[in-house]
Amino acid sequence: MSDIADRINQVRQRIVQAARRAGRNPDEITLMAVSKTHPPESVIAAYQAGIRIFGESRVQEFASKISAVQSLQNARWILIGHLQSNKTNKAAELFHEIHSVDSLGLLERLNGAREKLQSPPLAVLIEVNVGGEAAKSGLPAELEAIRPLLNAAADLPHVQIYGLMTIPPHTEDPEGARPYFRKLRALRDEIARHIFPAVSMEQLSMGMSHDFEVAIEEGSTCARIGTAIFGERPKR
Repeated sequence: MSDIADRINQVRQRIVQAARRAGRNPDEITLMAVSKTHPPESVIAAYQAGIRIFGESRVQEFASKISAVQSLQNARWILIGHLQSNKTNKAAELFHEIHSVDSLGLLERLNGAREKLQSPPLAVLIEVNVGGEAAKSGLPAELEAIRPLLNAAADLPHVQIYGLMTIPPHTEDPEGARPYFRKLRALRDEIARHIFPAVSMEQLSMGMSHDFEVAIEEGSTCARIGTAIFGERPKR
């Protein structure tokens, strides 16, 4: 488990270097440890090394390990994987944030679920499919495709839209992701120029182990790091 602490230190150093290359403040960038498929022991080791933000992809998987990690004070659990409609209520109960909202219907269901729980508003990011890949979730990278969610936000007080998330097409060279990161940043800036009540565009979640340095250079505020912290995922 000491390897996890060493890897986290290395990732943090790389974040600082990437931010400085872009003339940015490294403190603007959140490091999320993507703990999906990894056991509670690995999550606890990352927590002990200073991580407080964790990303999970499957509602059922996280539900099975929450009892082992729920005592970690100030840890925040974020769903970054596709959310099926029949898992909405459970997701609204388990997670502090949902970073994969890709339809108005899902946003409305999350709002209703949080209202029933009488919990604080649920922070959400809109997932954008910047590469237009059929196999991936997310809305098209166009303001008009996202506008219905932005317009509805004022009438959905139990959810709070505060940014965008994307997973670009994979390329062997991390530089191949740069145009897609730039595209998401441009979309974020376009949305920010309009006035949508109850909507904030402060977060831009993009970049994973393979390409997070390029993402930071292009404006990412949240790097989602799994393999570079925990090693290769266990076989399912």
